[in-house]
Amino acid sequence: MFLDYNPDDLDVRISELLVATSDSADPDLPSAVPAVLRLLRTRLGMDVAFVSQIADGRRTIQAVDCAPDFSPLPAGTSDPVEETWCHHVIEGRLPERVENAAPYVKSGRAPDPGHPLGTILSTPVRLPGGKVYGTLCCFSRSIRAEADIGRLRYSADLLASRLPAAS
Repeated sequence: MFLDYNPDDLDVRISELLVATSDSADPDLPSAVPAVLRLLRTRLGMDVAFVSQIADGRRTIQAVDCAPDFSPLPAGTSDPVEETWCHHVIEGRLPERVENAAPYVKSGRAPDPGHPLGTILSTPVRLPGGKVYGTLCCFSRSIRAEADIGRLRYSADLLASRLPAAS
């Protein structure tokens, strides 16, 4: 059988996971999100991948996948939104892709997360009506020049299409 795509391609795998998720599986996040986060983290060479929700002035980590030796953000962690990279990205104060986060933190242009931060990818998760649910983020402790923000944006769009519009 001839396929005009690679079934092991990251975009294909993420599409299959999120599209195959039943609408009734979980009222908040599709049940495939942990597998999607693990795929993103490992394939993009990052240490952490997570989905956050922004609501009531707080950023809450809804789902996270971390490298085995590094777990700085457990699911359920909640912070004042102004103290997060997520909010700064949504507001346009920080770019979605930062190859080396250290100068941003050192200069005060970005919040200090309290843990090592090299490369960060962060993109808004926008619901079909345009409302921002939160962010999809990956970061590493080291600099990852090859980190691909396009893959993260694609995944965020797919995830947003699976979330209830009232989230």
